[in-house]
Amino acid sequence: MAGASILNSVRELIRKYRWTFLAGSVAAVALRLLFIVRFANINGDSLIYADIANNWLHHGVFALTENGVPVATLIRVPGYPAFMAAIFALFHTTSMLPILYVQMFVDLATCFVVAALAWEFFQSEGTARVAFVLAAACPFTANYIALPLTETLAIFFTAFAILLALKGTRAIEEKRSAWRAWAGSGLAIGAGILLRPDGGLLLVSIGLWLVSRSVSDADGKRYFAAALVVTVISVAPLAPWTVRNWRMFHVIQPLAPRYANSPDEYVPAGFNHWVKTWMVEYVSVEDVFWKVSTETPGETVYLSSLPPRAFDSAEERERTEQLLSEFNNTLMLTPETDAGFAELARERIAHKPLRYYVWLPMLRATDMWLRPRTEMLPVEPRWWTFDDPLESWIAIAYGTLNLLLVAAAVVGVRFRAVRGYGLLLGFMLLRTMFFSTIENPEPRYMLECFPVILVIAAAALHSSYENLRERFGKRAVAKIAA
Repeated sequence: MAGASILNSVRELIRKYRWTFLAGSVAAVALRLLFIVRFANINGDSLIYADIANNWLHHGVFALTENGVPVATLIRVPGYPAFMAAIFALFHTTSMLPILYVQMFVDLATCFVVAALAWEFFQSEGTARVAFVLAAACPFTANYIALPLTETLAIFFTAFAILLALKGTRAIEEKRSAWRAWAGSGLAIGAGILLRPDGGLLLVSIGLWLVSRSVSDADGKRYFAAALVVTVISVAPLAPWTVRNWRMFHVIQPLAPRYANSPDEYVPAGFNHWVKTWMVEYVSVEDVFWKVSTETPGETVYLSSLPPRAFDSAEERERTEQLLSEFNNTLMLTPETDAGFAELARERIAHKPLRYYVWLPMLRATDMWLRPRTEMLPVEPRWWTFDDPLESWIAIAYGTLNLLLVAAAVVGVRFRAVRGYGLLLGFMLLRTMFFSTIENPEPRYMLECFPVILVIAAAALHSSYENLRERFGKRAVAKIAA
């Protein structure tokens, strides 16, 4: 049904420009095969998902293996483990490779969704074709198919939910039945939430947009009804998961815990709070944030890894050094040391509240949007040091490409869309604002925005192409006339 809707949205384009879509599809597959062959990456999160999937498949328990025994867990929502379990069962294997190949075709489907989204958004064949090419050639989304992680599926369901929301809007405007489109959008959002809890941000964006239309539009009742349909269908799949968590752990947990912790697991809230008083870039996530662990030994954190903004005075620097020394002695963060970090955080916020509440979130947002998206490639995070010139130049190339794409989208914002402009821009703004408030600014958190970025950038690029063709075409006609 989903695939049929995608193809129906662009079927005339595919027939009319079959060679563009065929060549683009071949190029998309080739690029993604390159990532699988050269840059496949099985990291710690991948192994957690696989462990849960295997226990679910073979023991019927959503669990992690501890000392050889499956122990029930709630640290991940069930969507991606279910996907992995289905692949393991279908291919009769525990190898991650089939997952990567399935994700490759999911991402190819996303390229068609992006083309359909561009058509629905701008009603322009040229913009839809450019959007498809950009999606097919985009290395930032293509890279993630080579990792057994949630991003590829989350991007697909985000794009698909927005596409169906725009179709539902058009149906309301044309006085046609829209409930199927809105129900489909709700199902796609629900799937996204089951993959990643932050998928709920799209539900909030669409819900707020529909409520605003219900107030300002003549068809307000239909928009309000659409908001109810999307909300109910999106959150309904969470009910069994919430009931299961209550019965098993006696906690109300409809999603996954913020820090992926078990109910009885200690969370270093003081350390996390302190980190948020200075962290703005991804490299500090690797150098500091990920190295601290409470359940298992972490890694040594060096004072030299902290930027100058982590201290407001020499005395504060000494206290920070002492606290890090306490952690490094055992590689475990004790409640006493965590309390010391909490006190530092309170003092720093009181000293410069504007920095904490305004400037740092803005810098984190900037870093997530503009940093070279090489975090899952074998490229040095501190690329600007040129310790390895080749890796640094790869990072610079990635960063430049990302900057050009974002810049094209910024330019494209000025083009008037047929419908849904507030929905798309509101979604990107809400997602950016939300992730700018957390401790660990990772560039991957903006990937779900890329279908929108690709569509709006395509509008800018196609318009520029048409302007150039018209300008040079007029000059050619003038020369012939002369």
